[in-house]
Amino acid sequence: MSSQKSDIALYTTQTPNGIKVSITLEELGLPYTTHKIDISKNTQKEDWFLAINPNGRIPALTDVFTDGKLIRLFESGSIMQYLVERYDIDHKISYPKGTREWFEMNNWLFFQNAGVGPMQGQANHFTRYAPEHIEYGVNRYQTETKRLYGVLEKHLASDNRPYLVGDKCTIADIAHYGWVASAGWAGVEIDNFPALKAWEERMTTRPGVEKGRHVPSPHMIKELLKDKAKMEESAAKSRAWVQAGMKEDAEKHSGK
Repeated sequence: MSSQKSDIALYTTQTPNGIKVSITLEELGLPYTTHKIDISKNTQKEDWFLAINPNGRIPALTDVFTDGKLIRLFESGSIMQYLVERYDIDHKISYPKGTREWFEMNNWLFFQNAGVGPMQGQANHFTRYAPEHIEYGVNRYQTETKRLYGVLEKHLASDNRPYLVGDKCTIADIAHYGWVASAGWAGVEIDNFPALKAWEERMTTRPGVEKGRHVPSPHMIKELLKDKAKMEESAAKSRAWVQAGMKEDAEKHSGK
C-alpha cells in the first residue's frame, strides 16, 4: 500500500471479496488508506458504515469525485469498474471501453460476481459454517463450484491462455483470484483443474497481487489449508459468529 496522501479510503477485511479491491488498487499503483473492518464483531453493521454501504458488507470505498464531493461505493465488482474507468487511463488492467475485449472482460467479471462468488460462498457455508452437516447443501454447492471452475479451466486451457481475456491481467482475473486461491476451504481440489491452478500461480507472482492480497492482514489461506487442526479451529471460530449473526438477523426481521 502506498504511503502517499490519498482521497481513496478502503474499508475491508481479509476475504476473497475484500482483496479484490486492494489488489486492484495496488495493480494501478494508486495510493489509498485502509480501514480494517472486524466483521466478527459486526462493525460492518454499525450506522457509520451503513452510511457508506447500506448493505452492511465489505468491501466499501470512498473517494472524492470529480465534482469535489465524496462518492461512496460498494459491491466489489462496481468498485473495480469505478477504479479502472476513472484511473486506468493506460489500461494496465482493463481494455478501452466499447472494445471487444472490454465486453469480454465484463463477461468474466460478472461470471465471478454472479456465479463463482455466490456458489463458492455457499459451499464455504455448508462445508465450514453450518451448525450441522447437511449433505445436500454440501453436494449442491461444491458441485456447482466445480462446474464453474470447469468453465474457467476449459477457457484457460483453450489456446493456452495466460489470462481470461487477451494476454494481460484484468479486473476479471483479479476478481477470481481470492476465490480460486481458497478453493480448498470450500472442499474443492484445485489440482483437478491444472490450467486454473497454473493461472492462480501466475497471478500470485504479480507484485500488485502479492501486495494487495495481504491487505489489511496477511493472506494465509494456503498455509491454513495445510494444517487440519488449525483449519478446524478457524472454522469453529467463524462458525460461532456466523451463526450469531444469522440469529440476530432472523430476530430483527421476524414478523416482517
